[in-house]
Amino acid sequence: MEYSIETHDLTKKFALQKGFTDSLRHPFRKDEITAVEKVNITIGKGELFGILGPNGAGKTTLIKMLCTLILPTEGTAYVNGYNIAGDSGKVRESIGFITTDERSFYWRLTGRQNLIFFASLHNFYSYDAQKRVDELLNIVGLINRANDKFLSYSAGMKQRMAIARGLLNNPEVVFMDEPTKGLDPGAAQNLRGFIKERIVKEQGKTVFLSTHHLGEAEQLCGRIAIIDEGELRVIGSPEELKSTLDKPNPTLDDVFLHYTGKEFKEEEASKHPYSERKRMMREGRRGMMRGGRIGGIGF
Repeated sequence: MEYSIETHDLTKKFALQKGFTDSLRHPFRKDEITAVEKVNITIGKGELFGILGPNGAGKTTLIKMLCTLILPTEGTAYVNGYNIAGDSGKVRESIGFITTDERSFYWRLTGRQNLIFFASLHNFYSYDAQKRVDELLNIVGLINRANDKFLSYSAGMKQRMAIARGLLNNPEVVFMDEPTKGLDPGAAQNLRGFIKERIVKEQGKTVFLSTHHLGEAEQLCGRIAIIDEGELRVIGSPEELKSTLDKPNPTLDDVFLHYTGKEFKEEEASKHPYSERKRMMREGRRGMMRGGRIGGIGF
């Protein structure tokens, strides 16, 4: 079987900044955090694969490595047969990366103008760009609103625009980082149907989906991985995961609790030390800006 994504002991560690006086105060403190540790997964072509985990569990770091946005510390991975370190350019040409960041669009341009601009970044010629943009606007159901300014779009329409942009280069693999975040239930349900029916079934794309919605993962994904504190805890179909629990009528919430020791909360505060450290650093910076100092934080 050919795989769209393969990882082999994929690991990412982040160094922590540590000054001279800090090293004297805390000589035994670790100077790095492991965000992703020895992750091994294989994802088949045309599969809709989901990853779940608490905030700070390593989901986004894993996606960024697979998209070649950051390099792994150890191990390696292949996307569409290309090594993420040695063939990063080939990887980027063959993938789409879809996030919920509206700020990456130009709000005073129309939907069509935005997509034509982004098509130019993929080296489309003018005629080819117009043709591809119209094709995608039809696919995402925005052809009748293509000449409206982006700022007039609803949250659901902006998400569809993000999907259209991610599909401009006709990628074989599409990475989606919380695609329904911030949408109302109706818009989120419509978008889930669009991902499953249009992107996966009709177009045959492989989708790697990070989500904070258990119901979304269960509805969409053929297989789900649960990651916590950088480590892959379990992987399988929703039914396979439920069958690992010795209790009547288990739910995906029960599976999540069993393998992470945490209740699933969509907006939970991160308990991951790296994320907590970043939060504390932000608080410290705010204190300095107000004329205070970083005191008692322990950096």
